[in-house]
Amino acid sequence: MFPTAKRGAMPRDEADAIALQGLAFLAEDEARMARFLAITGMDPAGLRDRVGTPELNRAVLEHLAGDESLLLVFAATSGIDPERIAPAIAALQA
Repeated sequence: MFPTAKRGAMPRDEADAIALQGLAFLAEDEARMARFLAITGMDPAGLRDRVGTPELNRAVLEHLAGDESLLLVFAATSGIDPERIAPAIAALQA
């Protein structure tokens, strides 16, 4: 789908795309989104203001990675290999 410069590395645009899919996944379910907002301390307005920022994208991916069952449901519904989340987080930290 997205070429990578070196094995295991992920381009930032791919990481951003995965994070946006993750955010959409969270938004599909009121309880999932409520839990994410509670954990991050954001409110809906703050979330809207941060959509697309590296900080929010990283928070979404870290949230998914921090809950294995949530991660596996996300992976199954999105078609994204759960092992791609860690490289995506790393790409957003660079």
